[in-house]
Amino acid sequence: MPKFLRRRVGRGRDLPDPGSNRHRVVVVGGGFGGLPACRFLSNLPIDVTLIDRRNHHLFQPLLYQVATGILSPGQIAPPLRHILRGAENVNVELAEVTEFDLERKLVHAVRPRQEPLTVSYDSLIVAAGAGQSYFGHDEFALHAPGMKTIDDAIELRRRILGAFEMAETAADPEDQREWLTIAVVGAGPTGVEIAGQIRELASRSLTGEFRRLDPASLRVLVLDAGKEPLPAFGDNLSGRAARELKALGVELRMGAMVTGIDETGVEIKTANGAERIPARTVVWAAGVEASPLAKQLGAAAGAKVDHAGRVEPLPDLTLPGHPEVFVVGDMVALNDLPGVAEVAMQGSLHAANKIVHRLRGDTEARPFEYRDLGSVAAIGRFRAICSIKGLRLSGFPGWVVWSAVHLVFLNGWGNRATTLLRWYPWLLGHNRPERVFSVAHTGGDLSTPPAERAHLEPGGYPAPKG
Repeated sequence: MPKFLRRRVGRGRDLPDPGSNRHRVVVVGGGFGGLPACRFLSNLPIDVTLIDRRNHHLFQPLLYQVATGILSPGQIAPPLRHILRGAENVNVELAEVTEFDLERKLVHAVRPRQEPLTVSYDSLIVAAGAGQSYFGHDEFALHAPGMKTIDDAIELRRRILGAFEMAETAADPEDQREWLTIAVVGAGPTGVEIAGQIRELASRSLTGEFRRLDPASLRVLVLDAGKEPLPAFGDNLSGRAARELKALGVELRMGAMVTGIDETGVEIKTANGAERIPARTVVWAAGVEASPLAKQLGAAAGAKVDHAGRVEPLPDLTLPGHPEVFVVGDMVALNDLPGVAEVAMQGSLHAANKIVHRLRGDTEARPFEYRDLGSVAAIGRFRAICSIKGLRLSGFPGWVVWSAVHLVFLNGWGNRATTLLRWYPWLLGHNRPERVFSVAHTGGDLSTPPAERAHLEPGGYPAPKG
């Protein structure tokens, strides 16, 4: 985490040692909304328990580089225990939270093997994040995985690289065209970035590796119901992004609402009517919804919950009637705050700093003030746009700013160094070292979705009948 975001005012070093009656803080979620608070409170006379259902912190902005073979999962997902190994007062619990008892100040969770876990708290920070939203069409998930977890990125890598393998062996030209068509739903930063990388993968990294097809003939479409890509960047940068995508060979279809997805294509609705696009690979990057824990907290505290499942806290990020409970990150609906990492990190530090102030005797309810650090998005190799405090950049200058921002926010110097080393072959050559996948657990068919592999034996082939 960059120093200018830490806000470690005193860091509580002047807190008196309460002996055995130490303040207990429970943090739910080890992402951008939970980890900064744990670091802020580390090695203070406070007992901190971090609960997460995954053992790692995830740098989501670079997930698409795992999906397209540039980075390995470990470079953007370091283990939480490793990150917090020097924080002797922080205990990490691998468990999934199931219930909050706000009156008794208890958090109920389930460990692996369904072992129950109950943790009491004096202060609670809930930062469970958000998942993929299919806008009421959860059936789309089977054929159009999102990109919110490491598992999602690995599954997408299998599908993207597997599409070339299936096209190589396709006997029917129409079947081959379907495999060589990838549709990306959503023209926000995630959709634009992965679309650009898929095209560069096809046109640069896979050149000369196949005998029956030209990888550069891959068709990549970005589908979005809006009017322009990356609308948050403004008309000027949005237009530049559209031109950069076109230069890469990405087809941008704005005003296209997705109405159906199956194993062989996508159905869209446009101003000209309904249309079907044959595509064997679909990436969903269109929307998010808050963790179900947000609705649970809202119901327990009597707080409102918006259409995206986000809870509406008080201006200081606490719940009504429960000043000891903070909600931060993608679970929060407050003042139209954007769902970006900076909001989660700053909210996490606000909550941790407030806890320290209370232990000093300062009970003033200071509102959370978000400091907008700007936005960046990479469209491809040496192609990016950025908007930072009036500074508008695109092309190579934008890419320099994008790369610097992402390296700064990556967790740990080791990951920053190895990421930079992995970028060199991608930027200066054609190599993408993380292209490993297997036909195991697919029944020999790379188009088999995860939910349809349950009947397969460990070797990946259909179980014998009878």
